[in-house]
Amino acid sequence: MKRQLLVLKFGTASITKASGTPDIEIINEIARQSAVLLKKYRIVIVSSGAVGAGKHFVQNYEGTISQRKAAAAIGNPLLLKMYDQAFEKYGIKVAQSLLERQHFANRQQFLQLKETYEELWKSNVIPIANENDVVSNRELKFSDNDELATLIAGGFGANVLMLCTASGGLLDKEGLLVPQVEKIDEHILGMVSKSKTALGLGGMASKLTFTHLANKMGIKVIIFGMKLADGILNAISENVGTTFLPQEANLSAKNKWIASGAISVGSVIIDKGASKALMSRKSLLAVGIISFEGEFESGELVEIVDENKQILAVGKAKISSAILQENLKVQNLIFVHADDIVLI
Repeated sequence: MKRQLLVLKFGTASITKASGTPDIEIINEIARQSAVLLKKYRIVIVSSGAVGAGKHFVQNYEGTISQRKAAAAIGNPLLLKMYDQAFEKYGIKVAQSLLERQHFANRQQFLQLKETYEELWKSNVIPIANENDVVSNRELKFSDNDELATLIAGGFGANVLMLCTASGGLLDKEGLLVPQVEKIDEHILGMVSKSKTALGLGGMASKLTFTHLANKMGIKVIIFGMKLADGILNAISENVGTTFLPQEANLSAKNKWIASGAISVGSVIIDKGASKALMSRKSLLAVGIISFEGEFESGELVEIVDENKQILAVGKAKISSAILQENLKVQNLIFVHADDIVLI
């Protein structure tokens, strides 16, 4: 029987010291507890920390984009070496996986990526995933590694997604831990501060955004911390942290891939008539598109947005943005076929 898939995400603030350098003790704990879980799960670890590991080697570091890229280039092998040494104690090998948005937006690249991961899992190897900061385009970056972890979880059909945070879970207005959430609504969102940590890009608001998406794809999400003993093991047993219950989802593997690209390479704004047709499970025609943003090729994923800027769906474009620009008012030209649309 195929083992379930677990995606573990650790942000910069979760695995680094106050100086920004990786905390070896935390990485050792990740390895120890993951070794226990590897008996039951196939595992992907999404880990930040490369910039922190490498920035001290960049002269006069001030955090500019080029300096961050240079720091990531230095820090990625250093961070992987730390993970490799930590997991070696348990006879487990790790593999580096530097990813970019197009690896998920393009179906063929995504399937190649999935096949590579399947080979790694067959050999009990754990992929350590991170954004490829060295070459990633600023406009096409992942918003943060919460997004990357969600794309992996949704696209690869994970059962559980675990997001590590300094707070140890979702806290209410009184600072008390919320142990379980059945549905993310305005009440839950109202608990969240919009602030981000000094070290990381994302905060709780980001985590709830992607938790909501993962739940809609039928994935259980656990937000937890590493400050308590056996943080991962206790969280997956739902003894600590906040568990967000999955919703029922009967999506095919292809539609999970489409849904997981909800933050995609481009977006189209559609009129009311097209919105109505979309909700009736009909194809999206070019004539119903008011405008679009981003550059995309045929086969890549785009957000479909209404006139109020609300995301309605994600779909696989049949034509590129260049061809769409020339044919916005053409009748009966299908931009996204009904079979390639997932309502959000």
